Amino acid sequence: MITVYRVLAGTVAALVGVQAASHAWASAGLGAYIMGGAVVDKSMMEDTGGPLPFPEVLGILIHGLNGGIVIPAVALALLVVSFFTRVPRALMWAAIVLGLVALQMTLGYAAHGMAVLAIFHGLNALLLLLAAVSALRNARRPVAASDVTPTNARGSVAV
Repeated sequence: MITVYRVLAGTVAALVGVQAASHAWASAGLGAYIMGGAVVDKSMMEDTGGPLPFPEVLGILIHGLNGGIVIPAVALALLVVSFFTRVPRALMWAAIVLGLVALQMTLGYAAHGMAVLAIFHGLNALLLLLAAVSALRNARRPVAASDVTPTNARGSVAV
């Protein structure tokens, strides 16, 4: 289970990188699209038929799906797996990661109505990356015998 925990923590960190890359790709494409003389308005953003207005609009889709579905699912799986690892503080780091993911989603969706929140969305992404890497690094430490609580056959703490 430690390996699964490590993989999930590393996956969250990598997916935060995908978030940054997809957003940068979309922003650069949007800038080039506008500099080419195009206009971005509500009707363009709501158009669901025909070709994409510019190819980099896929970055917006990737950012939304990855941040709204994939990362939360992986973070939740990390929390579940943390209950079965014998790594000290695994549950704590997994809970921090999941909490930061929830905050990230809240800030991301709220920023559509209050743009200043996008600043905190970006800063929280860095905290999320740091927490995921910390969870990964914490799981790489060998488990000391003093860190494991002895249990009896029923699973309760031995006295």
